[in-house]
Amino acid sequence: MATTLEQTTGSLITEFLVALNEEQTADIVSQGPEYLEYVVSNYFGVKAEGNGLVNALNSWNGAKADLGEFVSVTGMNAAYDDSDRNIIVTLDVVGTKRTAQIEAIYKDDLYKTLTSLTTNINWTFGEKMEKAGLNTLLGMGTVFCVLIIISIIISLFNLIPKIQKAFNKDDKADVKAQAVDNTIAQIVEKEEQEEDDLEIVAVITAAIAAASAGGGGSGSSDDFVVRSIVRRPNSVWNR
Repeated sequence: MATTLEQTTGSLITEFLVALNEEQTADIVSQGPEYLEYVVSNYFGVKAEGNGLVNALNSWNGAKADLGEFVSVTGMNAAYDDSDRNIIVTLDVVGTKRTAQIEAIYKDDLYKTLTSLTTNINWTFGEKMEKAGLNTLLGMGTVFCVLIIISIIISLFNLIPKIQKAFNKDDKADVKAQAVDNTIAQIVEKEEQEEDDLEIVAVITAAIAAASAGGGGSGSSDDFVVRSIVRRPNSVWNR
């Protein structure tokens, strides 16, 4: 049975995955998982899970750029996993750029249902170190960028008291200007009131002088002095 699964997996690789170009792959994936199950079952006699086949196509297409053009299958192996419920078939694949290992997992049921198929590129030690270094630099660069942004934000906190102080100065200036305006208005009002009082004094003085002249007096205002004027709230003069 293991040999049959190895041959079946090899046929799926060479006659299905390799045979499809990107446009055909996109078209067949767009038909849905059920359609993929139908195709694999009718053309290869393999019962498979549709979602697993969709992932298999995506995994193969993602590895093709690194693998290069398919050359051959150089080795096959089948073995049970630790649970003894699944059979894992591995195929060694050679491409024009690199080699890869394709891993197919079958349920150990009556139909030997294919559940997943993934393509793993065999990276060299130098390529792995290069990828690890790039990932490290990317991670450290991201951290440093975030720290720089945080430090900039913290440094901006020092400007907040200065901005508040500037606004407070503007408010104080407005208060002072308003106080000056109020003082000026009071002075003007007082001067106008004093002018009105002087006019009233002149009128009263003239009236008293006229009354003195009619009563046998001198009729002159030099003989009396107005000391103060007190306004009565209900005075006829006010009305």
